[in-house]
Amino acid sequence: MSDNRFSSCGSLGNGCGKGGDTRTVCIETNRILDSCRDRDCYENVQVFLTDLGREIIEHTTQVRVKDACIAWTYIGIDPVQFNRGFYTIHVRFYVKLIFEACLCAGRSQEFDGIVALDKQVVLFGGDSSVSIFRSSADGSAFCAEPQPCYKDRSVPTAVVEAVEPIVLGARVLEPLCPEPVCCCCCVCDIPASIAGCLSAPLCSDRCGEHEHEGMGRRLVVSLGIFSLVRLVRPGQYLVNASEFIIPDKECVSASPDNPCDLFRSMAFPISEFTPAPMPLPTADRNKCGCNG
Repeated sequence: MSDNRFSSCGSLGNGCGKGGDTRTVCIETNRILDSCRDRDCYENVQVFLTDLGREIIEHTTQVRVKDACIAWTYIGIDPVQFNRGFYTIHVRFYVKLIFEACLCAGRSQEFDGIVALDKQVVLFGGDSSVSIFRSSADGSAFCAEPQPCYKDRSVPTAVVEAVEPIVLGARVLEPLCPEPVCCCCCVCDIPASIAGCLSAPLCSDRCGEHEHEGMGRRLVVSLGIFSLVRLVRPGQYLVNASEFIIPDKECVSASPDNPCDLFRSMAFPISEFTPAPMPLPTADRNKCGCNG
């Protein structure tokens, strides 16, 4: 049985302080096969509103955005036909917005809404024909009725990182305004769990730039999003590692008689009071197929 054990390839010497035996070990982790960065600008995106928001924009044209955050993100992945190893990644950001509107007599009123933003990128994710099965920690599964097994498509995992949206503008459009409105879905396509994060249920509105006749005013926003997209697959790799050692530092607690002793021993956080330096301009290189 000892022959089946993974060989550590020998010791590479001591490291990481006392007792730190550095050696080559095998780990399982995700490997990044392809990645890209993107900056997307969405102009005149229709906002799905609650009944309160709908009533407010019918009585005002002065609206500003107080806060914008990504409430949830859908990520789908499909292989590109006739291009083995490449995949199309579909991303939909659901952004919750909090607005403030000016009403008569100098009063202001807050209300919220939600928008849906779509993007697509094509990345290389490799190809694999293996099926991965993992053991269960449930010991009673030995006598349990086996569950049916299905061979899933061997696709990589898509990972999307994004900063909070940058608000570029918000305005109210009149019912017969000919300006096109960006609307990638209808209110019925908003997941219930996402709509539930608003202060009230969404009101039912039609959607589309040619369906605004007979409707009231519409609220649109322009947003910018910086994002990173990558495709990963699990793999096994050899790395240099050191076994965990017992730390020499002892835990320090505040004195009951003088609780400020611990505070005085802390280093002053100079970096928190120093503004970040302005980044140097770099050439905009777009090598990975993202929309620039």
